[in-house]
Amino acid sequence: MSAPATWSRFSQSFVRYEDLGLSLDISRMHYSETFFAEMAGKAEQALVDMKALEAGAIANPDEQRMVGHYWLRNPALAPAVAIRQQIESDIADSKAFAAEVHSGKVVNQSGGKFTDVLVIGIGGSALGPQLVSEALVGADAPMALHFFDNTDPDGMQRVLARIGVKLATTLTVIISKSGGTAETRNGMLSAKAAYEAAGLTFAQHAVAVTGVGSKMDAYAIGEGFIKRFPMQDWVGGRTSVMHTVGLVPATLQGVDIDAFLAGAAAMDEKTRSLPAAQNISLLIALMWYSAGGGKGTKDMVILPYKDRLVLMSKYLQQLVMESLGKERDLNGEVVHQGIAVYGNKGSTDQHAYVQQLRDGVNNFFATFIEVRGAQSGPALEVEPGVTCGDYLQGFLRGTRRALYENDRESLTLSIPEVNAFTLGVIIATFERAVGFYASLVNINAYHQPGVEAGKKAAGDFLQLLASVKAGLTPGQPTTAEALATALSADAEDVWHCLNHLAANQGGISCTTGAHPAADTFLKG
Repeated sequence: MSAPATWSRFSQSFVRYEDLGLSLDISRMHYSETFFAEMAGKAEQALVDMKALEAGAIANPDEQRMVGHYWLRNPALAPAVAIRQQIESDIADSKAFAAEVHSGKVVNQSGGKFTDVLVIGIGGSALGPQLVSEALVGADAPMALHFFDNTDPDGMQRVLARIGVKLATTLTVIISKSGGTAETRNGMLSAKAAYEAAGLTFAQHAVAVTGVGSKMDAYAIGEGFIKRFPMQDWVGGRTSVMHTVGLVPATLQGVDIDAFLAGAAAMDEKTRSLPAAQNISLLIALMWYSAGGGKGTKDMVILPYKDRLVLMSKYLQQLVMESLGKERDLNGEVVHQGIAVYGNKGSTDQHAYVQQLRDGVNNFFATFIEVRGAQSGPALEVEPGVTCGDYLQGFLRGTRRALYENDRESLTLSIPEVNAFTLGVIIATFERAVGFYASLVNINAYHQPGVEAGKKAAGDFLQLLASVKAGLTPGQPTTAEALATALSADAEDVWHCLNHLAANQGGISCTTGAHPAADTFLKG
C-alpha cells in the first residue's frame, strides 16, 4: 500500500477520546471495505448484550450468576440498592484500613508500624495487584509489596528471604473467594509456618479477602485475623482488580484508587452506546474477529512500549484466554474458541521475538501500547538532539512499519502517560473488548470449566500419590508397572508419582534403567 493510501486509511480509521487521552489506530489491520457493514448486526447485538449484563442479567448462565465488575467503578449501575451500598462500603473500607495501617493505628504484634505487605493469591488475585503495583508504585511507596502467587515452595522461600527480618513488620493479605483454592491455602500455611518459626503469631499479621461464609472467612474468624474484606460471587477473578482484591493492596501502597476507578468508569461510559466506528473497545473486538476470522486463528502479541506496563501481557493473557478459550458456544455447539496472548515489552522485543514476527510464520497480530510522554523531568540527550524517549518512539514506529511492510497486522492503543486514571482506562478498554468479542462469537466469557478440569486432575494425582506412597514396602524394590498393577492404576501416572517421591521424599531412591519401565524404586 502506498504512502498516500496508508495516510488516508489512517486518517479515516483513527479514533481518539480527547477527554480521556486515549486513541486507537486500526489502519494496519486487514479488514475489508465491507467488513463493518457485514458485522453491523453482530456489533449491535454486542452492545445490547453489554447493556443487559450491566443491568444485572444472568450473563454467566452456567453458574446462574450476574457479572458485575462494571458496577465496581460506578455503583449507581448496580441492580439493587444493597449491592450499591456494599460496593461503596468496600471502597471506603479499603481506604480507611490503609489509612489506619499507615498512621500506626493498626499495628503489628510488637506494637509497631507495618512496613511491608505480602499478598497471597493466584490468577486474578495476584495478577491484578501485581500489574497495578508495577505500573503505578514507585520507590517512595508507604509499603513494599511481595507475592506468593504459586504453590512452588522454592519460590515462597525466595520471597521470605527477601523479606528477611521485616517479616515481623509485614502484613499478609490472603485473597481467595472460596477459601479452598489449593495454591492460596498452601501459601497461607507456608506464611503461617514462617511467622511461627520467627516467634510471631500469624493472625496478628493477617488480613483475609474472601467470600462471606467461605472456608477462609471461617478460618479468619476462628484465628482472629486483623480484618476481613468481602468478595462477591458476581465478580470473577480475572476482572477483580477493582474489587477488594485489587483495592486493598493498592491502597496499602498509596495508589489513588479513586482516580483508578474513575478512569475505568469513564471508559465504560464512552463505550456503552457509541456506534462501532467510534467505539474503541468494540473496534478492538471487531479487529480480533477480523484477524482470526471469528475463530481465533491468529495469536495476539502485546507490545507495550513502557517498562511500567511490562506485566500487561501477563494480565491480558488471563483476561483474554480464560474468558474466550471455550470449547462450546452458548448453544452448546463445539466451537473451540479463543485467542492466544503473549508478549513482553518494547523495545526489549526488538532483540527477542520480533525477528520471527516479521520474517516467520504469519500467525499473529500485534497490539502496540504507546505511552506518548516518555518521562517526567529533564530528558538526557544520548546523541545531539536525541533522547532515550526518542529512540523508544523510533523503535515503536520502526517495528510497526517493518511488520506492516511484510504483511503483518497490528493495531496501536495510545495513552498520554501511565497513571492511576489511564491504567483504569486501559483495563476497562480490554475488559469491554473481551465482553464484546464474546457476544460476537456467542460464548460465555465468564466461566472457566477448563480450569476446574485441571483442578480435578490435580486432585486425582494427589490421591494416587498417597496410594503410591502407602504401597511402597521398605526394603523391597519395585517398578512403576508392578506397583501400578497392584494399585489398578496407570503405569505412567505411577512412574511420575515415584519420581516425584524420589526427588522430594527422604528415604526413597530411584535406580534408572535403560528406559522408564526398567527403573526401580526403593523405600529405605
